[in-house]
Amino acid sequence: MIDLNSDLGEGFGIWRLGDDDALLDVVTSANVACGFHAGDPSTMRRVCRSAAARGVAVGAQVSYRDLAGFGRRFIDVDPAELADEVLYQVGALDACARAAGTRVSYVKPHGALYNATVRHEEQARAVVDGVRAFGNLPVLGLPGSRLLHHAERAGLRPVREAFADRAYTPEGALVPRRSPGAVLSGTDAVLAQVLRLAEHGELVAVDGTVVRAEVESVCVHGDTPGAVEHARRIRAELESRGTPVGRFAAG
Repeated sequence: MIDLNSDLGEGFGIWRLGDDDALLDVVTSANVACGFHAGDPSTMRRVCRSAAARGVAVGAQVSYRDLAGFGRRFIDVDPAELADEVLYQVGALDACARAAGTRVSYVKPHGALYNATVRHEEQARAVVDGVRAFGNLPVLGLPGSRLLHHAERAGLRPVREAFADRAYTPEGALVPRRSPGAVLSGTDAVLAQVLRLAEHGELVAVDGTVVRAEVESVCVHGDTPGAVEHARRIRAELESRGTPVGRFAAG
């Protein structure tokens, strides 16, 4: 079985980004923005209600405090402060989730924080400390990342994920968004990457290198052009080939 997740609730106020409800009809896990890089209380509560109604797991999509930069700028924040901010974000979303009859089932960093925790020891440990302060929640991250290493050491479940719509380096990291070809264009290319992951446990880097990538969850970014079509095709193709699509997180 493979989980299909998406970054949702990334609007703010009257501004909407992506089609949350359409993606919630397809995905099995929703990474909901917690207000630091996107989202606001009303958006958080609305997405939690929609996810609960569809049986979709709610995850806290935690970030640097960077609303203007959409969380895509690295911030050299004190580790203790970062841990507190992660705890704050998870708690805020959990309040909205519980009001909707569900709860936060896992945590996933967003944007620059996600990329930083691949190799940044202090920030990876700080994110885990923030999650652990809240409770025993699974943590989504890049295979081989320091984030998942520290999550496992802290007794949290590390969940390896890959991205359907992002290009990879030969080292198995994400190609920086500012680089040409960082985001895959076209549903066929996205689908081909996911099928190779699901059927062979590997993906092809930008230079043609084959990278091992055994994962439990695949992410479709909600703000990628064509995201809804990508998600629908991925789920339909996986299920037609005998790979069940279902949430990894209980509750």
